[in-house]
Amino acid sequence: MSILTLASASTIRAALLRRAGLEIEVRPARIDEENLRESLLAEGASAHDLADALAEHKALKIAARDPAALVLGCDQILECEGQLYAKPASPDEAIAQLTALRGKTHRLHTAAVLYAGGEPVWRHVATPRLTMRDFSDAYRDAYVARHWDDIRHCVGCYQIEGPGIRLFQKIEGDLFSVQGLPLLELLAILTQRKEIDG
Repeated sequence: MSILTLASASTIRAALLRRAGLEIEVRPARIDEENLRESLLAEGASAHDLADALAEHKALKIAARDPAALVLGCDQILECEGQLYAKPASPDEAIAQLTALRGKTHRLHTAAVLYAGGEPVWRHVATPRLTMRDFSDAYRDAYVARHWDDIRHCVGCYQIEGPGIRLFQKIEGDLFSVQGLPLLELLAILTQRKEIDG
């Protein structure tokens, strides 16, 4: 079985892969995400394409250093009513994001790109649709205060695998993709390529 190099610092993605029985190495890719995002948006990139490009740049950064590695890059872009959201920089920003998303349906573009032999061999973008309930200001403020250390790493300020699930009234799509990784599709391609047993 091949070792999969995860070009991400996400503890959730690493946990999902390990729970699926994969042997992984975590090597976060350092890219200038903000400038790359601005450049792509200036060129008219959609949220779907932006997530895909950011995932690819992360995988490429590690694969360029170690062409023999099997590298997975991932990214998520949250889109609601034409507005794109990134990870909150402060509790106040988290409150603003939750306020903007409250009572609405948003799309979460979850991209994964796999590199092997220094080349991209597979890519996938899943787009779950999530509808937040119309929670109270008091609930929102208490949620952010109580869970800031966990949610500050999450676009949309929620961790669906924890108390963040209580923010929602409806989720359409794959829960693994909401957590940051289209896991079933990834496992299928790894099995097909004989990188893992199957």
